[in-house]
Amino acid sequence: MTEPTPPPVSDHPSTDRSRRRWVGRIAGGVVAATAIAVASYGSITSASAGDDIHASMTIIAPAAAGGGWDGVARELQQAQKANGLVNNVQVVNMPGAGGTIALGNVSVLNGQASNLLVGGTGLLAATVQFDSAATLDDVTPLAVMVEEYDVIVVPADSPYETLDDLVEAWRQNPKALPWTGGGSFDQLVVAELALAAGIAPVDMTYISSDGGGEAIQALLNGTAQAAAGGYPDNIDQIESGRLRALALVAAEPIEGIDIPTAVSQGYQVGLTNWRMLAAPSGLSGEQVDGLTELVLDSVATPEWADARARYHWTERIITGDDLTGFLADERVRIERLYEEMGL
Repeated sequence: MTEPTPPPVSDHPSTDRSRRRWVGRIAGGVVAATAIAVASYGSITSASAGDDIHASMTIIAPAAAGGGWDGVARELQQAQKANGLVNNVQVVNMPGAGGTIALGNVSVLNGQASNLLVGGTGLLAATVQFDSAATLDDVTPLAVMVEEYDVIVVPADSPYETLDDLVEAWRQNPKALPWTGGGSFDQLVVAELALAAGIAPVDMTYISSDGGGEAIQALLNGTAQAAAGGYPDNIDQIESGRLRALALVAAEPIEGIDIPTAVSQGYQVGLTNWRMLAAPSGLSGEQVDGLTELVLDSVATPEWADARARYHWTERIITGDDLTGFLADERVRIERLYEEMGL
């Protein structure tokens, strides 16, 4: 599942930087206040009546219904309800600006423990891309739960049989080999592959598509020659023979996925689409511990295990100090990729 793509940026770096700052100010200001007053009214009023996280919980998906973050939110809701972990669980969709509008909303819910925000690589990337007023430092990250992998694909009739074939042609004329992907995360993956191949990301041609389905169509109609996209979005096309998978973007081979990794083929590319939960800031240590325990109990349920299988998620649990270090490292990594792309 691929998160919704933030609005396209300008071809002119100075204009683009100004636009990102504008979006960041909007996400952290008037829009945040309005969205809280409307979309999160039930959550805020319940929280003011008490902070018993097992009585009532609002899970905020920073995207429209049907996307990857929404899927995480609704599967968590089901896991918590089915196992009596929380009596009343609601999901609130709060789309906009790559998730940073929802992040801005949650950042002002100081001390209100009965709210969880779904996030991940795409949300962290959006805070960098849009220079948003609110960042992950303004909320309380609780846990990374799962990760999803991109796959490098080409049309079945492509002359590129291997990743080496594709990269060699790409090196000869980077601008002449157009790539696509279903969102901003996929563009970061292509940029990381470019660096691993000795290609300047600023020289690549990347055609942004609105979701994995549109990216696949761009490949099949010849608009793009290669793509990076979520494995779940592409598996049906790969198995049907319409697309050829050249590499899985993962640090190590993944059980059940018979695609060689880019790393095993000599390209150090391993950026994953991880999914996390965060809570508002201003919580006590006891509240943070209680919420973390709730998250861990939720992902230990049979319902969540079933969701992992259906969505092709790989479990990856990171909490506490390990999570703090992980998020810091990922931010540095993503900032470097945007700089390399000239964005």
